[in-house]
Amino acid sequence: MPQVATEKYEPKISTDLDFDASVQTLNALQAAAYRLIGVATCQIEEIDGRLICRLETRARAVRDGIEDADQLKTRFLELVTDENLRAQVAEKTAGIRNVILALAFGSLAADQNNK
Repeated sequence: MPQVATEKYEPKISTDLDFDASVQTLNALQAAAYRLIGVATCQIEEIDGRLICRLETRARAVRDGIEDADQLKTRFLELVTDENLRAQVAEKTAGIRNVILALAFGSLAADQNNK
């Protein structure tokens, strides 16, 4: 009897990363995990002041260049580093951003009052 469907087996890659919760923010880990959607899943648990990230690839991970646990770890750490940097930049530029927004919306409000 002919086989109706075939299943291509691609072994999943899984690995854990351990972060100190007093140094690494949960927000950055969650944002990095979100950016891995489609390539890998990430389960984050807090255990005794540690944030444990359990990563497991999806079927398309190999197509995205992730062929082993080290590449998966590297990709996740790059994303975490990027999210940490984004948070630092946002914190440092919050004042300037708020002034720009206040000026922009202030001029819009002034235009509305003049009509």
